[in-house]
Amino acid sequence: MQNFDYSIPTKVYFGKGQVEKLSLLSQFGSRVLLCYGGGSIKKTGLYDTVLQILKQNQMSVFELSGIDPNPRIESVRQGAQMCREHNIDVVLAVGGGSVIDCAKVVAAAAKYEGDAWDLVVDGSKIQDALPIATVLTLAATGSEMDQFAVISDMTLNEKLGTGGECLKPAMSVLDPTYTYTVSKKMTAAGVADTMSHTIETYFHNEPGGYVQCRFAEGLLRTCIEYGPIALEQPDNYEARANLMWASSMAINNIIRYGVFVPWGVHPMEHELSAFYDITHGDGLAILTPFWMEYVLSEKTVQKFYEYGVNVWGIDKNLDKMEVAREAIAQTKAFFAKMGLPKTLSDVGIGEEKLEIMAQKAATKTAGCFVPLNAQDVLNIYKMAL
Repeated sequence: MQNFDYSIPTKVYFGKGQVEKLSLLSQFGSRVLLCYGGGSIKKTGLYDTVLQILKQNQMSVFELSGIDPNPRIESVRQGAQMCREHNIDVVLAVGGGSVIDCAKVVAAAAKYEGDAWDLVVDGSKIQDALPIATVLTLAATGSEMDQFAVISDMTLNEKLGTGGECLKPAMSVLDPTYTYTVSKKMTAAGVADTMSHTIETYFHNEPGGYVQCRFAEGLLRTCIEYGPIALEQPDNYEARANLMWASSMAINNIIRYGVFVPWGVHPMEHELSAFYDITHGDGLAILTPFWMEYVLSEKTVQKFYEYGVNVWGIDKNLDKMEVAREAIAQTKAFFAKMGLPKTLSDVGIGEEKLEIMAQKAATKTAGCFVPLNAQDVLNIYKMAL
């Protein structure tokens, strides 16, 4: 197991009614930048609730709205300018991972003298940020409890991940009831995102990471158990609560400390989103089983065998390669059961830009579980057509 420094400083307030803890934002100051997306929080009444709590605590609220599902650098620039103009003390994101990602980079850009895109291209430049708080409305990215953010510049067809310790939210409110109104499509995409975070961490080559693997298997089994229930019973608190906590645990570093290797599927999917602006979870659901098929070999079969036995409950007495192939087949079948797209053509992607996407993705896949070059990535894309 690798050496690591453990730090997950976010204070999480989990459960019904915990939004009242937003009163604690006053510890950071009195001027809040409220970040949100297309207005769904207004339809559900959450927007009014948040404003009421903030105003009851004598806080001045300024709003950055209209944040896109793949958050744009333009919104980050706008938010950073607002922070400077209004002397913002704390950035509050109310929404899913896209809103939170945007808010994180806004908080950092407000403390940076150059252009906000610099911080996306080079995360080492993120040295300081305003305090960040979140109210989560979609279980998917885990951004409410980690140091990462993904921002797009669609004029460049770039979707890049960045991060820094100061981007970990100071506090996050996780009320599963706020996910009751999430559509079936986005619920399924969120489950796929959570599973992908877990799978990409689980498939590593680090010896001795036993406890991390067992944690990861538990998270995957949770998604498999409760994903279909949430689709059929959207107001099932038990299902929504388990999925919400699983999404946080999948990427808050708890399962990657000591075993981390760079991810392979995420860089490939980021290119799909950068060029075609598709839903992130959809792209991950499409690519993950094909990636699995491509990297399965006699060298990697043991990990897939563990995955099949411990996650999918396949008979451990079967041939290891048989177990591995069945595990991949069950992964693909589960995503289909959740109503997720199966192929790139299902989301309107053809062969036209595969080569350029493969070249760009390959700059980030050289050190993953099975190193992938541009030809490997292209092969996976073509398998997924």
